[in-house]
Amino acid sequence: QVAPAVRVALGEEFGLPAGTRVTGKMAAALRRLGFDQVFDTNFAADLTILEEGTEFITRVKNALTGKGAVLPMITSCSPGWIKFIEHNFYSQLEHLSTCKSPHTMLGAVAKSFFADSIKMKPEDMHVVSVMPCTAKKYEIERDEMKNGGIKNVDTVITTRELAEIIKSAGIDFL
Repeated sequence: QVAPAVRVALGEEFGLPAGTRVTGKMAAALRRLGFDQVFDTNFAADLTILEEGTEFITRVKNALTGKGAVLPMITSCSPGWIKFIEHNFYSQLEHLSTCKSPHTMLGAVAKSFFADSIKMKPEDMHVVSVMPCTAKKYEIERDEMKNGGIKNVDTVITTRELAEIIKSAGIDFL
């Protein structure tokens, strides 16, 4: 799966003008590298918004009915942000949404619904995320980013690492 920022940043690694969209070239290169499926993390970003919205509405309803709720609610999409809160504002952890980040949510969907649809065991899948953020590498090692002991995402590579892999494979990206 590929984060939205990668589709323009990757082109810069091959000398294209900043902002040039290379979605098709990127998907073709990933297929040439041996990936069976290429997904866009945008889909999971939408899922994350829906899940966080549902969680927020539940918290507000609980607050209004006196059941107790922690507000404000803060997004949990950025592992760098999560680590910052854990290290510097531990007492505020309860304000974080319980939702996974978009790429780990898509990994969970790939290893459940998608795995079922292609009749594959989740443990036989290897989900790779191409992300602009190096903190995503740490994030996938967290226990809460597993389902049934299986990691949602197995590997994270950065945009630059993908460019290096494409170059080292001898793929003429342009």
